[in-house]
Amino acid sequence: MSLLRRLEGGTTSPSPGPVTIKEDAPGKPSRREGYEPLKLKVHQRLVEELGEVKSTALSPAGAMDSSRVAAKVEVILDELAGAENVFLPRVDRQRLVADVLAEAIGYGPIQPLIDDDSISEIMVNGPRRVYVERGGKLELTGVAFRDDDHVLHVIEKIVSPLGRRIDESNPMVDARLPDGSRVNAVIPPLALNGPVLTIRKFSRDPLTAENLISFGSVSEEMVRFLEACVRARLNIVVSGGTGSGKTTMLNILSAYIPVDERIITIEDAAELQLRQEHVITMETRPSNVEGKGAITIRDLVRNSLRMRPDRIVVGEVRSGEALDMLQAMNTGHDGSLTTGHANSPRDMLARLETMVLMAGMDLPVKAVREQIAAAVDLVVHQSRFRDGTRKVTHITEVQGMEGDVIVLQDIFVYEQAGVDESGKVKGRFRATGLRPKFMKKIEEAGITLPNHVLFPNASDLFRKRG
Repeated sequence: MSLLRRLEGGTTSPSPGPVTIKEDAPGKPSRREGYEPLKLKVHQRLVEELGEVKSTALSPAGAMDSSRVAAKVEVILDELAGAENVFLPRVDRQRLVADVLAEAIGYGPIQPLIDDDSISEIMVNGPRRVYVERGGKLELTGVAFRDDDHVLHVIEKIVSPLGRRIDESNPMVDARLPDGSRVNAVIPPLALNGPVLTIRKFSRDPLTAENLISFGSVSEEMVRFLEACVRARLNIVVSGGTGSGKTTMLNILSAYIPVDERIITIEDAAELQLRQEHVITMETRPSNVEGKGAITIRDLVRNSLRMRPDRIVVGEVRSGEALDMLQAMNTGHDGSLTTGHANSPRDMLARLETMVLMAGMDLPVKAVREQIAAAVDLVVHQSRFRDGTRKVTHITEVQGMEGDVIVLQDIFVYEQAGVDESGKVKGRFRATGLRPKFMKKIEEAGITLPNHVLFPNASDLFRKRG
């Protein structure tokens, strides 16, 4: 396949005829006639001269300098417009240069969406329908690809640098952008509407606990309590549904790990953005073309135990690796963190039980539950509400076993009180006023929590008694 074919994501089309750019009718957002053929010609010329561009447009860091490539596109556009006697309005000229630049060194039509900080998720449902999530709500954009091959080209551009592949024999892939944004792609024959691409964007500046407080996702008392739990080396599981903010919470919790500890992170696609210096990041590897060489999260968890970790952070447990994670928590690796999909703290423990059984070990259910109760200290549960907001709805202590049942105790809860006129969820965060059994462990770590964090009404009670 030629270089041009690879960059275009499809076959080389014949050179279009003379181009005339006509103005749109007032109020109509349609593309001007001849714009796409001219853009294609400019892109093809840029591909032909790509060797020269690569050699002259590299920054000191080795990345292609967009300003130099843009200048090259301007020169090519001037030559083509002059040769074909085409006049291009200034707005169209700027847009054409940006589009060609996105094709050359970005991710094509979705590059402006990736650059838009107000967008949290991008969903490409085939070449003609691109949705985004903005403010927790889905909306259809006017962005479109040329055809299925164009979408496939962008997908390959994302996954190839990571050593991953997508083709008919391997039609699904998980990957990430350089900034850590999560990428999932599915292509035909599994996707019947054409290639499907989903990108969950990460903020350029990772969200902090203060951000979550200002968003109304958590209370200040809850944050102070969670910070104390992390510093006291409690084992914490963050649970919630898809898109509820589990990875964001894991990032925030990991920020409280002391800088002098050795941290090992294990993920399918590296997304965590830890700020400590002593961090080892490990990522799974899919099988090769022959179906061999796959490295799973379970393999990495077992190997991490030989790497002298102070903390093990697993991006998400989905299957048999839960057993290895629990064993690590029970054998001196306190302070471990992980996430999992569940609808409530109780459901999270039930899922852990199921995942341990998926490891293939013939263990009695009671033994599995005892392992979970001994390993996990705290479950932080998050939910995504209908108005698009995300909130920590439960901070729940795992107290131990009573008979065959794991005993849970809520420390903080979110109480919903309906919705307002605009559809926004109303409610409040509330401390239950119960003292966790692991408070002694927090105090032994030299951490003092003010009384009002766990017992907000204590001062009022004392005044009434007085």
